[in-house]
Amino acid sequence: MLNISDEILKAIKYAVERKKIYCDRTYKSAIKGITPKGYVVLDDTGNDRTVQCCIPNIELKVGQYVWLKEPMGKLNDLHICGVIEKTRKVR
Repeated sequence: MLNISDEILKAIKYAVERKKIYCDRTYKSAIKGITPKGYVVLDDTGNDRTVQCCIPNIELKVGQYVWLKEPMGKLNDLHICGVIEKTRKVR
């Protein structure tokens, strides 16, 4: 009976892993460079991407940490949605 349960769980796990889930994802990254087309950042897979910033009237600098949003799993729509402020160490 245990063998059948294991096989059912393996089949469910396989089906879930193959199903692409579309949802918004937000993660941290750093600005690696600035081009006329936008800001060069690392995406979640470690590749360089040139993206736009959706925050009005802000100038970002190389080395600054930002929040990237990937709407509905579409890397082509990746954009900067927030700036991460440096935190102070409390003694």
